[in-house]
Amino acid sequence: MTDRTDTDVTTRVGRWEARTEIPLLLLALGFLVAYAWQVLDPRIDPGLQSFLEIASWAVWAAFLVDFVVRLALAERRGRYALHHWYDVALIVLPMLRPLRLLRVLAFARILNRSATRNLIGRVTTYVAGTAVAAVFLGALAVLDAEQNDPAANIHTFGDALWWACATVTTVGYGDRYPVTTPGRFVAVGLMLVGLAVVGVITASVAAWLISHVDAEKRQVAAGERSGSATGPGDRLG
Repeated sequence: MTDRTDTDVTTRVGRWEARTEIPLLLLALGFLVAYAWQVLDPRIDPGLQSFLEIASWAVWAAFLVDFVVRLALAERRGRYALHHWYDVALIVLPMLRPLRLLRVLAFARILNRSATRNLIGRVTTYVAGTAVAAVFLGALAVLDAEQNDPAANIHTFGDALWWACATVTTVGYGDRYPVTTPGRFVAVGLMLVGLAVVGVITASVAAWLISHVDAEKRQVAAGERSGSATGPGDRLG
């Protein structure tokens, strides 16, 4: 009986992820619909709300099974779990409703594979996708946390969307703000996303400028070499 090599294990985990990627993405979409429906329609029919709640927990169970299988296929399980901390988070934090939106991080796998290989294209894809997702999901999460608190000043999705836009862009007007502990956790996460987006944009612009300067230098050097190779006699002839 031969020992499993790291390459074999990596291949097995990769094959499992390839097979489950699309189903997990569809489950994440289904969870997002179920979650958003309950948040945006507080007067939802109790029977429908129970169904959506069961569907949400079914998605959690599917993500749990997927992670357990991947962990079993990985040889260095501790290292794998640490590297995939977001999978651990979406499994161990189901009791905090706003944090259940971590399950839609399954989108990151598709985004990572579909992004272009070009640095600027990849950065643009990540920044645009992250900004839009952060604003929408942050608005949903903070509305879920705030809408039933008597002291809250975020009561509608419009209020939550305005607050999320102001927060992720690091503007922070202060006219809308969370007062609950879960809402403040959401705010901290959105602030960190905003700072990261600004940092990525700055770094990508710097990388773009450096690459263009290097390209111009190479063109100038190539032109000088071509001119010196021609020689005075060739130019007169």
